[in-house]
Amino acid sequence: MPGLWFSPVCLTVICFLSWSLPSSCSQIWADEVSDVQYSRLDSNVTLRCGKSQSGTPVVWRLNRSSALPWHRVTSDGSLVLLQVDQSAQGNYSCYDDRGLLLHSVRLRLGHPPGLLSISCQVPNHTHVRCSWVESVKTFLPAQYNASFRGNGQEWRPCIVDFSRKHCDVDDPSFWLPIHTLRVTETNALGFETTYVRFQLHKLLKPDPPEFVMAEQLEGYPKRLNVSWNLPSSWPLHGAFPLMFQIRYRPQGSMYWSEIYTEDSSVVILDALAGHVHQVQVRARDEPNPESQWSEWSPQLLIRPWEVYVTADPVDPFSDDYFNVDTDPETSTAKSHNPTHEDEGNLGLVNLLVLFSVVILTTVLSLIFVVWMRQRRRHHATKQELTSMVKMKSMPI
Repeated sequence: MPGLWFSPVCLTVICFLSWSLPSSCSQIWADEVSDVQYSRLDSNVTLRCGKSQSGTPVVWRLNRSSALPWHRVTSDGSLVLLQVDQSAQGNYSCYDDRGLLLHSVRLRLGHPPGLLSISCQVPNHTHVRCSWVESVKTFLPAQYNASFRGNGQEWRPCIVDFSRKHCDVDDPSFWLPIHTLRVTETNALGFETTYVRFQLHKLLKPDPPEFVMAEQLEGYPKRLNVSWNLPSSWPLHGAFPLMFQIRYRPQGSMYWSEIYTEDSSVVILDALAGHVHQVQVRARDEPNPESQWSEWSPQLLIRPWEVYVTADPVDPFSDDYFNVDTDPETSTAKSHNPTHEDEGNLGLVNLLVLFSVVILTTVLSLIFVVWMRQRRRHHATKQELTSMVKMKSMPI
């Protein structure tokens, strides 16, 4: 008997089985992910058991589990899922009554595309970038195709970045008044095309000025020098000049002051001395009054130049300049005592005030005495005249 295991016939059978069984297993797992079915959310979905025969009982499993969403199985072995939601997604497999795999399918659920919300930015005369946002969350992978044209022109491609959902056009026909962009979104359940019309000269909005600097002007406590560079995205040649707006205010104030210029620097002449100022700059296409202002540059904080008070310099010809204090006691004895001087000055002032009061009192007293004497003399003279008049009027 043991010799039978090593006979040529047995060895051939064993080799065949060892070769065929792994192949069958790998084929089963490959079939589980080879077929994908896309269906709509909130609808009834039918999954067919491809190799089953009508009337033959089958068993369905979801992700190798017998737990299934709300469903029913038809007579031909098809699985009908009712009002599916996201939890119904996964790998479905059907088996016969002996447990052999008959069919497998991966179910993906979502919605067909809807209209897109599209916006376009025009940072200069040579470039347009349009981006979009889905109005319907499809939950499915999508492809986008975009085209761009001016009035009366042929459609030209708008180069799509699928990950960021935007497209770019270089060198648009800026002189044409109206342009149109169309974007088509496509997924496994359908497609939708969105059109948008716009005017490039009204969408033109430069990027903010770069490398904005604010500096003090030495010797001028009410002036500030502000400078900046053109946006790096703006053409450098002079065919497209920019207008700049500078706004500034003392920190904490509610009101801005403004300056407009076409230069790349400006001097503020009316800064508030001693106060920190907020400074910002923005830009706009100068020849096109319908273009938009850029965003403001980051805020700068700057204080105008101030005079810094330093200690009085030492007189090189004074005794203190040449005196080297080596003995602390000697130094203390010879040091200047401002407290005693102040007390002496205060006593002198008090003495002068007291003397002035005495003098003023004396003068006022003398004036009063003289005035009283004059009044008495005037009164006596008046009485004498009255007596003489009475005596003359008496009969002799």
